Amino acid sequence: MGCMSRRLLTLTSLGLALLLTTPALSCTTVCLLEHGRAIVAYNYDFDPPEGLAFVNKRGMRKVSAARVQPAMWTAAHGSVTFNQFGRDNPTTGINDGGLMVSLMWLDETRYPPDDARPSIGILEWIQYNLDRHGTVAEVLADADAVRPTSRVPIHYFFADATGDAATVEFLEGKPVVHRGATMPVKALANSTYASSVAAFEDARRAGRLPTSRSSLDRFVRASMLAGSEGGDPIARGFEVLASVAQPNFTRWSVVYDLGAREIHWRTDGNPSIRRVALAGLDFSCRTPVRMLDVTGTGAGDMTDAFVDYSVTANRALIEAAFTKATALPAVPKALRDAGAAHPDATSVCEAAS
Repeated sequence: MGCMSRRLLTLTSLGLALLLTTPALSCTTVCLLEHGRAIVAYNYDFDPPEGLAFVNKRGMRKVSAARVQPAMWTAAHGSVTFNQFGRDNPTTGINDGGLMVSLMWLDETRYPPDDARPSIGILEWIQYNLDRHGTVAEVLADADAVRPTSRVPIHYFFADATGDAATVEFLEGKPVVHRGATMPVKALANSTYASSVAAFEDARRAGRLPTSRSSLDRFVRASMLAGSEGGDPIARGFEVLASVAQPNFTRWSVVYDLGAREIHWRTDGNPSIRRVALAGLDFSCRTPVRMLDVTGTGAGDMTDAFVDYSVTANRALIEAAFTKATALPAVPKALRDAGAAHPDATSVCEAAS
């Protein structure tokens, strides 16, 4: 998981007791103000560079890997996600309805206490929303159906093809949503949304563009730079992301065109811009899940570069993420194996039943 601060934390809710400590890392998401076009730019910052893009299928019946009262759901939408801790545990993604989600670290996060609702991992909750919902309105209407659970403190940015956007934070055990009139700036970094907007207003009144890499300054800088219009919005998205990048920690820079259902990305190891359009992918669960090395070679349209999913590749991804994270304690092999095997062991294609 990216966007982390230095503390001991549970990595995922894949039913694994996986712990690590990481240096202060950060992520940034921002919407670009473009008439008639919903563009969202996202920097994913963490230690390991590895990642797989997954083509997640419609019609899949799934079970959360949470140990207690696991949530169950069926995917109504297909999606493409960028994952570092295994299939069904994305850090960001977009679905065929034009809904996108990204995560960022937030120290202040406190998830809801145990209750009667089904529980779900905080990365799985991203996949859950991409599987079930096509708009921000649908996400928020269903936000209380399951209970995200973890000791990893993150918050979320949602946006859809209409330009609607929202932030979802869990503060003092309760969900806090900013949207519409309560969301004057469509961005998010590693501070609470309220404190970020306050910093933005202070900087605007002072007429200054902050230059540091702090969370508040990245929020302000990305928001101000994204506010200008003109030129290619995809290229401008990458320019904004470059302005808030973290040396040696920004691994993936992703720009979504939500209306076109397209993903454009570059990585620290391959600065060439790659892209994929969801319209060119097969989301039927009667066909194999497909995957692509996010950090691989190539440029331009990557649709034909996807290959059939394998548990071996999923296991290798999990291994790389755990091994390369700084100060990572020993994690039993059996737990890593269980995380890699979970999707195939619990997912069923309803269209084939």
